[in-house]
Amino acid sequence: MHKLKSHFKTDLSKEKQLTPLLDHYYKNRLKHYGFERVTDLKRQKAGVDLILTDHRNNTKYYVDEKAQLDYVNECLPTFAFELFYRKNGKIQEGWFLDDSKKTHFYALVTSIFSDDEDTFTSCNITFVNRERLTAHLSQKGLTQKFLREISLVHKDFHGKMELKELQPKKEGYLFFSTENKAEKPINLILKLEFLEKIGVAKRLV
Repeated sequence: MHKLKSHFKTDLSKEKQLTPLLDHYYKNRLKHYGFERVTDLKRQKAGVDLILTDHRNNTKYYVDEKAQLDYVNECLPTFAFELFYRKNGKIQEGWFLDDSKKTHFYALVTSIFSDDEDTFTSCNITFVNRERLTAHLSQKGLTQKFLREISLVHKDFHGKMELKELQPKKEGYLFFSTENKAEKPINLILKLEFLEKIGVAKRLV
């Protein structure tokens, strides 16, 4: 029987290779902001990979970087917001539902291109305001409580699940990866264009 593998260590290595490219974009596109990359593991686990400081008012924003490293050299129109996953056989709350996270913004890194195995040459970065996104979904009836309940009720389901609150082709849907991934993630899949359209996201590059 084929054993499902976790890509955690591989992803960490890829993330380190991706960092110089991301920092290049931040430096060139965020003219009014200073940025500090966080190396402290405790703060990273709290959803802080980057601290942006607005020089105009000295306000600090905590950014959690999320990269589509499983889809290098591909352009996906969507992003997966993690609701639940499994670790050592137990269901754990994903980063999108975790109230203990300090994150103000998600930096969604998509359309990552690589010319060779160790070098990333370009990508897109979309900043998403966490609070605004959560509020917008709640207004549509997709509260954190509802997302928790529907995910756990159907935790053994596999595949795409449409929600009456979202247009699946233009906005999003749920996806349960219970058969093909070791962590068995349950994700809320949202269209990047939809996030920009409702005013909770802005494309940096």
